[in-house]
Amino acid sequence: MADSSFPARSSALAPTAGEVVVGLLGAAVVSIAVNSLIALLAGMVIPADAERTGLALGEYAPATVIGILLGALGWYLVRRFARAPRRVLRVLVPVVVALSWIPDLGILAAGATVANSLALIVMHTVVAAATVPVLMRVLPVGVK
Repeated sequence: MADSSFPARSSALAPTAGEVVVGLLGAAVVSIAVNSLIALLAGMVIPADAERTGLALGEYAPATVIGILLGALGWYLVRRFARAPRRVLRVLVPVVVALSWIPDLGILAAGATVANSLALIVMHTVVAAATVPVLMRVLPVGVK
């Protein structure tokens, strides 16, 4: 039986553009699919007369793709320029995810339902959870 596992690429090897594109596309598809389920579930508990912010596919799908691309750019820059990229990313990723929750809490303060706000918080976390393993695979960080 052939080994079907995919070991992480050595940080000394440059990833191909195709590997990066396919990885990020996969992260986007997974993120959008899971976020669609989250939006559906949130819609079931948000009262019909309440405004739904950020829970339409046309709102969260483009934001998901933009977030993944910005995250990949940040990952690349840290990987390229940081003296200790693994240590920087270990702090930076959770901080950025937590900062992404600020607008979600802002809509709560502006009168959105708790379910709406929590759904968006979970959606941001899902995007990070789908993207970070992909970036670890296609743009691994060495111990500089």
